Amino acid sequence: MTAIARPYDGDRDYEAVSRFFIDVYRPGDRLLNWMQPRWEYMHHHPYIERVPLDLILVFENGGRIVGLAHPEDGTTFVHFQRAPGYDYILPEMLVHADKHFGGPSIMLGRRIIGLFISEYDTELEQLATSFGYERHAEYHNGYSSYDLTRPIPETPVPPGFRIQSLADENDNRKINMCMWRGFDHEGDIPDEDLNRPPIAQSAPNFRPEHTIVAVAPDDSYASYAGIWHVPENGFAYIEPVATDPDYRKLGLARGCVFESLRRVQAAGTGVAWVGSDHPFYLAIGFRRMFQRNVWIKWLD
Repeated sequence: MTAIARPYDGDRDYEAVSRFFIDVYRPGDRLLNWMQPRWEYMHHHPYIERVPLDLILVFENGGRIVGLAHPEDGTTFVHFQRAPGYDYILPEMLVHADKHFGGPSIMLGRRIIGLFISEYDTELEQLATSFGYERHAEYHNGYSSYDLTRPIPETPVPPGFRIQSLADENDNRKINMCMWRGFDHEGDIPDEDLNRPPIAQSAPNFRPEHTIVAVAPDDSYASYAGIWHVPENGFAYIEPVATDPDYRKLGLARGCVFESLRRVQAAGTGVAWVGSDHPFYLAIGFRRMFQRNVWIKWLD
């Protein structure tokens, strides 16, 4: 049977796509597709309101999802996912992207369609080139992993601070402030972000006992580390990590991340991934594995 393309139906397809990501995951140093937690996090983030879900294209074969083309935030950037043996659906994905996606890019100051393509995905690179896309050398999304088969270092924090989980205290206001300031925003938190904690915590695999905060002497949350455990695949995925600028360089983010890693390690997880190659992660023992490059087509 040949894979057939159809529009995404959120009520019908969310869980099936989630299962797709679990089924196509293969342990190793390079991953072709997203990991399941990123799909879950995308749907339990306030910015999901910006995503035109009706433009997601799903490929199905024999009642099983084998691929999809979708945005993550708005319409400017597109991600392609596919099961092994389904490279032949890529041209249809590119046609769909050209027809339905594209928009302004803040980082480039122009209108584009952007694709994220794994650095070793030569099949998609060649097709993207034939469709008029070119790799943008400055931008990429790195991926790094942490080996959880080894002991995790102890991480003391400065006097007056303490590390605890959201199972101990789960304060939406404190989470919001830590996340807003931790991602270097200024001013008041916009209305669409105010519901971030309850939306994120409604995700099926959110676990408050695995989500760690550093509590400051004034009882605010100084740092936050979220982690998503996928027992079917034996890995965990870190998202998000943020530290209030007033409390940086104190080892708080490291303390939060290591405590979250200890907890999923105790549950039998063998490796943790993060969608970043930021120096912070590399400095605390993560190993950079690969990157997804940005390929663009100019629209103006």
